[in-house]
Amino acid sequence: MISDRIKNLSPSATLAMSQKSAELKAAGIDVINMSVGEPDFNTPDFIKEAAKKAIDDNFSRYSPVAGYLSLRKAICEKLRRENNLSFSPEEIVVGNGAKQELCNTILATINPGDEVIIPTPAWVSYVEMVKLAEGKSVLVPAGVEADFKITARQLEAAITPKTRMLLLNSPCNPTGSVYTKEELREMAEVLAKHPDIIVMSDEIYEHINFIGEVNSIAQFPGIKERTVIINGVSKAYAMTGWRVGYMAAPLEIAKASTKLQGQYTSGPSSIAQKAAEAAYEGPQECVEDMRKAFERRRDLIVELARQIPGWKVNVPQGAFYLFPEVSSYIGKKHGDYEIKSSADYVMYLLQEAHVACVDGEAFCAPGYMRLSYATSDDNIREALRRIREASALLL
Repeated sequence: MISDRIKNLSPSATLAMSQKSAELKAAGIDVINMSVGEPDFNTPDFIKEAAKKAIDDNFSRYSPVAGYLSLRKAICEKLRRENNLSFSPEEIVVGNGAKQELCNTILATINPGDEVIIPTPAWVSYVEMVKLAEGKSVLVPAGVEADFKITARQLEAAITPKTRMLLLNSPCNPTGSVYTKEELREMAEVLAKHPDIIVMSDEIYEHINFIGEVNSIAQFPGIKERTVIINGVSKAYAMTGWRVGYMAAPLEIAKASTKLQGQYTSGPSSIAQKAAEAAYEGPQECVEDMRKAFERRRDLIVELARQIPGWKVNVPQGAFYLFPEVSSYIGKKHGDYEIKSSADYVMYLLQEAHVACVDGEAFCAPGYMRLSYATSDDNIREALRRIREASALLL
């Protein structure tokens, strides 16, 4: 009774681990959840007030499919002010989270058999979205020694006559890696030789960076005209549950995505859109305050993770994830536990240390695991203490 399309789809590993964590907590076990990828801060008050006002002002009816014009104008101004990129409101599509706009872009541009180049480790849903479009994911790996960043040479080697899209994510989930302007320039020079390749640039963690700036590949000559920028309010403004993301795209792709969105969700929540508009137009000190907190936590978790024997750890430059290489524990045993994979190690840590993480295989990187440090300093200290002690039993 179920379609092959759904049978071939993998469940979200991050959501699955978060669910397991919640089940253990419900059973009375003190689990520290480092699997979930959302800020632990509350949405800033001025944004919540805008949502309350929208309710009082009766913004309770269907919005345009692509989102309110006022919000799309605010996004255009944000892109001009912060990224030095010029877009018209007609080139902006607002959806139910950046996740929808990612999927819209892939479904609107990828035909069966088209190839999508995805640097790995990569967010869990990219490959699955390409599956939905019946495309083929071409995975280009980079390990901890390379700070999880592919080179322009690797990109060029992966391109074939069937290549339709490059999917970039910087700052990256799950690694926290950030491509420098020069690294992106070198990729842009490769792409200049292949004008039929679309670039989808997932920039949802743009404001959570620890190097002072995040560059978009769209800034380079000839690239913006075929780049789809994906962003939203969830990470920078602690608004994950509000479900507002957007694409900034060439007009043809924006129109195609609006057509698609009009048939299966229509426009996003009217109230959430007015809140997002306030986020972009209001004071930005809250963004910097949260960024500073994440940077402090980054420093803390790196220091503690480096005390765990066998882990290989780099220093993430953005987002709020650590992605250690943990393959040295494969083959180890403790009691009835035998670690045959990084997935076994992650499950062992959940059962023995009561810390929820996510196996790297979910991100196309077996032998690694992801920890989210979007939690308190005390939780980070306690979680890493538990992991260190549980791991010591395997040595």
